[in-house]
Amino acid sequence: QVQVVESGGGLVQAGGSLRLSCAASGRTMSRYSGGWFRQAPGKEREFVAAITWSSGTTLYADSVKGRFTISRDNAKNTVYLQMNSLKPEDTAVYYCAAGPASIVTRLIPEYSSWGQGTQVTVSS
Repeated sequence: QVQVVESGGGLVQAGGSLRLSCAASGRTMSRYSGGWFRQAPGKEREFVAAITWSSGTTLYADSVKGRFTISRDNAKNTVYLQMNSLKPEDTAVYYCAAGPASIVTRLIPEYSSWGQGTQVTVSS
């Protein structure tokens, strides 16, 4: 089973940018898709973006479309989330997870191998 570790979170002002990384180990990510989710205090975990490893097909939540970009680096076995034009409502713990190999999905039960999360705080 693949293990994933997130990094890259931090504190940024509104309008700023951050890039999150999700490094996979144990198995190659080519057997999975990569997904990003987030959970704000007092709220349920929600889908942010996903990418298939083989074709690079992507899917985004409406709330981040046009501001966030998900990508992957085969050689580094890593999934990235570039976040631009950040808003205070983007503040959350961001989680990476490995999902089904050939499709992108927003459904949390479809994902396994969750990381511990990385905190993103956007100040106004």
